[in-house]
Amino acid sequence: MILKELSEAIGISGDEGGARTVVLDAVREHVDEVKVDALGNVLALKRGTGAQPLRVMVAAHMDEIGLMVTGHDSDGFLRVAAVGGIDARLLPGSCLQVGPERIPGVIGIKPIHLLRENEDQEVPKIEDLVVDIGASSKDEARKLAALGTYVAFTTPFRELGPTVSGKAFDDRAGCAVLVELVRGERFGFDLHAVFTVQEEVGLRGAQVAAYAIEPHCAFVLEGTIADDTPKDKDVSPTTELGKGPAITVMDRSFIADRRLVRLLTETAQELGIPYQFKQPGIGGTDAGAIHRAREGVPSVTVAVPCRYIHSPVTMLNLDDFNNTVRLMRESLSRFTREIIA
Repeated sequence: MILKELSEAIGISGDEGGARTVVLDAVREHVDEVKVDALGNVLALKRGTGAQPLRVMVAAHMDEIGLMVTGHDSDGFLRVAAVGGIDARLLPGSCLQVGPERIPGVIGIKPIHLLRENEDQEVPKIEDLVVDIGASSKDEARKLAALGTYVAFTTPFRELGPTVSGKAFDDRAGCAVLVELVRGERFGFDLHAVFTVQEEVGLRGAQVAAYAIEPHCAFVLEGTIADDTPKDKDVSPTTELGKGPAITVMDRSFIADRRLVRLLTETAQELGIPYQFKQPGIGGTDAGAIHRAREGVPSVTVAVPCRYIHSPVTMLNLDDFNNTVRLMRESLSRFTREIIA
């Protein structure tokens, strides 16, 4: 399963090589051209039938959140900083893999027996946490993990009935959807499938890719927040597992093109594909950079709902994933110049 391969690959922002290798192996035989640009984006071109003389960009980001070594303590522990948005509450006790050798490590935490009064109520800061890799001195720690070494979560991919769990579904789920689209039949237009880098630290890869491609429109594929877990009071969840792909109408980075939203919703309604709207105003995606490229690019985001994103483990519903592939494939098959004219 391509989702499993992508989830278990390592590709923290700025060092996406592990994920990029999986992507290149997955798409190379299904496209007419493929290259890696200066920032590390994978730009794959699947030429169309010629029915629609258009360049349509479909993007998903390869990078995941993680940590980076920023210092070494005298007793051999590593000090780290976040790469991307990480909630420090989730880190104590996490199992990690450090550097290209995947040295096992763990974020240590004081035993409950030694906590001061009310100390268990305090939220640690990332700069106060340490990574234990078994080193016994500063020199040993430096040799094993120099400054700037990346630290990734160790989370195996598991099937849990109708759902699966693993790491980095934000946005390896989107990458897997894009791979499935690339492996399918040609569309009437040229499909520019872009697997971007450094989304989690500022939408950087998408910005340069959109500038280079100069697309007529763009669809961004994501793994987005599903906060459908129990709450203290009845509030609308951002998205829910099992309710279908989530269409964004607005987030903190862009407002979706209403014509593309209409294409997606009308396609879903006609074919009986379940879908939902992501709660407006939350989060951001590569669409935030793409829609401002050159003279402007009509853009929309479609996402697979995922629980616990930006944490060591995430979860998604396989029906949602498959319906996202179907919705995108059917919508792209219906896309014409007149829709954005």
